[in-house]
Amino acid sequence: MGMSAGYHLARRGIKTLLIDAFDPPHTEGSHHGEPRLIRHAYSGDPAYTDLALRAHVLWKEAEQQSGTELLVPSGVLNLADSAVYSFRSQLAEAGKQKVRVEQLDAQEIRRRWPALNLPDSFEAMYEPDAGYLYSERCIAAYRGLALAHGAELLTNTAVLHVTAREGSVTVHTKNGEIHGGAAILSAGAWFGALSPFITLPIKAIRKVVGWFQSAPDFDSGNFPGFTLGTEEGGYYGFPGIGGAGLKIGRHDTGLEWKPGEKLAPFGTEESDEGDLRRVLEAYMPGAAGRLLKGAVCKYEHTPDEDFIIDRHPLHPNVLLAGGFSGHGFKFSSVVGEILADLAADGQTRHNIRPFSLARFETPGQSQAGQLLEGI
Repeated sequence: MGMSAGYHLARRGIKTLLIDAFDPPHTEGSHHGEPRLIRHAYSGDPAYTDLALRAHVLWKEAEQQSGTELLVPSGVLNLADSAVYSFRSQLAEAGKQKVRVEQLDAQEIRRRWPALNLPDSFEAMYEPDAGYLYSERCIAAYRGLALAHGAELLTNTAVLHVTAREGSVTVHTKNGEIHGGAAILSAGAWFGALSPFITLPIKAIRKVVGWFQSAPDFDSGNFPGFTLGTEEGGYYGFPGIGGAGLKIGRHDTGLEWKPGEKLAPFGTEESDEGDLRRVLEAYMPGAAGRLLKGAVCKYEHTPDEDFIIDRHPLHPNVLLAGGFSGHGFKFSSVVGEILADLAADGQTRHNIRPFSLARFETPGQSQAGQLLEGI
């Protein structure tokens, strides 16, 4: 989100400094391990579908400007046991927004993708115009574009704390103080390190993904990106790309992580491989081969799994962007545009009311992040 915002600010001619504790793209956040789904048909607040469609346009623009393939229109097959999840609201929103979707029953799913082993209770919503993004390429592309437009980047520069007053912000780093008129904080799973300057209802969680040896039926070009809602939990994944094997991760569950703690490597928990393998053996047996690679990353999400895009409650010249993990990467192109709007103009044409901090001040919070909806 920060790299995208840096690009959008710099292209407007605004003096922009980007600060990262590491050297992006890197493995210390939530963006490594390549593909991330980009889909358009959301339920809940219409803002999500609006933003997903705008994000797609901006990704294609970044792709053209950087000369790098970022988005693969593989289609996304959203699968679910009808006993645990329904696509009814997503299909309705897709109809309103004119997003192309196909509703499929189990028989039609098996006919089109015969390698799937699905009971008759399953149904699907297929999005032919959706696909996946090469996340690390996206970070690198926005980095290059931001720098080409005059932004500066400080790598390996950890932020120790932040202070602010009217009209100015000071970022205190291990290498000294940096002063600016405004700041955007998009620290992801590391937001906890910025307390007490800002304390957000964001929890960081250790998550794992695995790449499994799979049959050609599950290779890119033969199989789409997918989500999978089952009694065993909510999963997501990608076809085998360049011989890497099918990639799968679990959206729910996970162990809480705090900045500064060691992140346990893949395989530390029996469930790391076990949960992924069990669901593959049950529903995608042709993709349940040898584990080729496992990786760990950090989710960071809010209690309702909706984003936070707002101003600091005490310092309006400090913008906050967090709680994106699970389904946020696809939106980073447009979130960068939103943050640049707010920083430069004080307002944005995009609807960000659902992402206000005010929602945590009263009871009755949204529960949009259920099972598949958060993927």
